[in-house]
Amino acid sequence: MSSKLFSPYQLGPMALSNRIAIAPMCQYSADEGLATDWHMIHLGHLALSGAALLIIEATAVTPEGRISPDDLGLWSDAHLDALKPIVAAMRKHSPVKTAVQLAHAGRKASSAAPWLGGANIKPDEERGWQTVAPSAVPHAEGETVPLALDAAGLQRIKDGFVEAAKRAAALGLDGIELHGAHGYLLHQFLSPLSNRREDAYGGSLENRMRYPLEVLEAVQAAVPDSMAVGMRISASDWVEGGWDIEQSVVFARELEKRGCHFIHVSSGGLSPLQKIPVGAGYQIAFAERIKRETGMPTIGVGLITEPQQAEHILQSGQADMVALARAMLYDPRWPWHAAAELGAQVAAPPQYWRSQPHQFKALFGETRLGQR
Repeated sequence: MSSKLFSPYQLGPMALSNRIAIAPMCQYSADEGLATDWHMIHLGHLALSGAALLIIEATAVTPEGRISPDDLGLWSDAHLDALKPIVAAMRKHSPVKTAVQLAHAGRKASSAAPWLGGANIKPDEERGWQTVAPSAVPHAEGETVPLALDAAGLQRIKDGFVEAAKRAAALGLDGIELHGAHGYLLHQFLSPLSNRREDAYGGSLENRMRYPLEVLEAVQAAVPDSMAVGMRISASDWVEGGWDIEQSVVFARELEKRGCHFIHVSSGGLSPLQKIPVGAGYQIAFAERIKRETGMPTIGVGLITEPQQAEHILQSGQADMVALARAMLYDPRWPWHAAAELGAQVAAPPQYWRSQPHQFKALFGETRLGQR
């Protein structure tokens, strides 16, 4: 049986050579939102991994939308210019399709980098700022109380998503993933735990979905049809009374109605009260249900570490693609090793062709292995 993991797939307008995506991973290494040489090294080596799709880390659409002061941004043309040489280098040396995750952190913004403890930075502390959210409800006790967004604030942030999307298109990226997961702003609108509004954007499920759907539609209208536009969601808050899989299925149906090209199914991040039963592939059941009930192209993610595990997820129809994050950082050649184990082929730069072990001569689809 041929490997499904290494079969081609069409994700909206994106033609992918295999079913492996590199999930977006924050690096907390930007300079006032500008990409740095770290991003050139980090994204450059991931682009050579053999994965079909690379999604650039959560990228803020406004300055206050950064998770940390060192998050990547795309809220000005200077940010576009900083990313240009990185994207150009990836394009020159790799066939990987590249998307960017556009994000606003909402009440979880103004935080220290994880290796500095990740704590909330208060507005009156160095490098801190006032956060905003659907409602004036802090992420955790003792953290900054966010300002509830008014109509002007909602429009400003939506405009920020649109302008960032236009810059992503100008960069020649292949897709956009809207960050509606992990407790950030769009997720905050969805969850009744963080959305206590009494206007058209709060209360009922229909109202809580309204703003994320408006952002999706605005971004879709701003970019060419050649770009894939999808959304990452948390399928559950893992907190009683919070956002859950039943609401996620309804939301996914609304995304599908609007021509959303894919849904990337994660979970958690909204509340420190969450109780997550972490284990191998612990989120895949969420992806399976959404795929089954909506038919949307679905990316499964969450402690997918082994090639046979990934292959089983796809062969059994639980997801259309798999995404790896930490496993890819630990082993940036994971797709090579997976192809070797599954008897498949994977793209690799010609400079590396001679690296394949003799027992995997056709791994790169290339037999000219000699050297002078």
